[in-house]
Amino acid sequence: MALSFSPKVKPICSIIFSAILLTSCATPPPKNPENICEIFREHRDWYFAAKDARDRWGVPIHVPMSMMYQESSFRHDAQPPRDYLLGFIPWGRISSAYGYSQAKTMTWDDYVRETDNSGADRDDFDDAIDFMGWFISKTQKINGVSKWDAYNQYLNYHEGWGGFKRKTYKKKRWLVKVSRKVDNRAKRYASQLKSCEADLNHGWLWRLFFG
Repeated sequence: MALSFSPKVKPICSIIFSAILLTSCATPPPKNPENICEIFREHRDWYFAAKDARDRWGVPIHVPMSMMYQESSFRHDAQPPRDYLLGFIPWGRISSAYGYSQAKTMTWDDYVRETDNSGADRDDFDDAIDFMGWFISKTQKINGVSKWDAYNQYLNYHEGWGGFKRKTYKKKRWLVKVSRKVDNRAKRYASQLKSCEADLNHGWLWRLFFG
């Protein structure tokens, strides 16, 4: 028997359906973020987006992926903690950072302007990984840091190009420790990727018959 809805109920049903649809479309964080092969097997489209960023900016895949894990744990809507006035009154966020890459609004706007990518969104993985490739590439040009140097690249990412030049990180022992962690993860990701990249490069038809 077909169900019928009154005119008042239909808009409510549409809103509920739309909310469910949007929720279902949100990409969940990978189940095993410690293994880059498992990340890309779970989210195959992420691998091809990371490859595109590598080809465009000359950035090795394992470096921005390690930095992204540190920044957002691969959550599309990650945000910094709230700031509080007088210790208890909510007063916005401590930073404008948002999304997979935790890009700040000002830096993201620079990326959009320089790449002419007006449709880019911080909660879209493809745009976020491209942004990180752009940032890492500029870090090499501005501060002479190798694109393969995850340790110093992360210091630049956190402190900004000017902060890195002024060596502000030297007063932040915790940040140096975190940068070492990023570097170690990047090296582990690089080793893992070597073992699965050939398989990741195969198309769906090849995997259907031989995977």
